[in-house]
Amino acid sequence: MKVILRTPQKEIKELKGPQTVDEVLAALEIDPDGVIVARGGELLTADALVRDEDAIEIIRAISGGSG
Repeated sequence: MKVILRTPQKEIKELKGPQTVDEVLAALEIDPDGVIVARGGELLTADALVRDEDAIEIIRAISGGSG
């Protein structure tokens, strides 16, 4: 599978599938609480299966505001 990381710079990784989103994040040592994962514009849940032929994006959640 193709994994596009936007954390915040763009980086592309290749992983073998099938794996769940949780397994992908663990393999990349990414905290699931700090990101959202999408495939084709659709947000994926932690238990969603990602196949070899899929491309997903992992986008770091940015928080902030006026304090």
